[in-house]
Amino acid sequence: MSRGHDRHQERHHGLSLFGKDLVRRCSSHCELCDAQGVGLGIFEVPPVPAEPDLDHCIMICDNCREQIERPKRRDPNYWRCLNGSVWSTVPAVKVMALAMLAKIAEQERWAVELQEQVYLEAEDQAWLDQVELD
Repeated sequence: MSRGHDRHQERHHGLSLFGKDLVRRCSSHCELCDAQGVGLGIFEVPPVPAEPDLDHCIMICDNCREQIERPKRRDPNYWRCLNGSVWSTVPAVKVMALAMLAKIAEQERWAVELQEQVYLEAEDQAWLDQVELD
């Protein structure tokens, strides 16, 4: 096997160790759209640290993941759910919600208005400034 594959497997294993803590934290709801009764997976909020870090992980549903990873399939109305997640007390959730909101704000006035309401601590703003989404 290649070293890249081994590193990927190692990282995946490291992330899977966070599963129980993340499920408890999110109460089996998507941390971005609040969907329940759907499959959830661990998503690392960029920039991804060298070693897996619980504080950079959120639990999201397949719909959110697909729209994050495939910008051409993004539905701005779907992301109205960010109205709740931008107020999360979990920094990774708040940062990811605001990163998506910034993308949606390029097309939607409601997203701009929501952005204007949110306050970020300096360290969370610095993190948000580093997040790059397509």
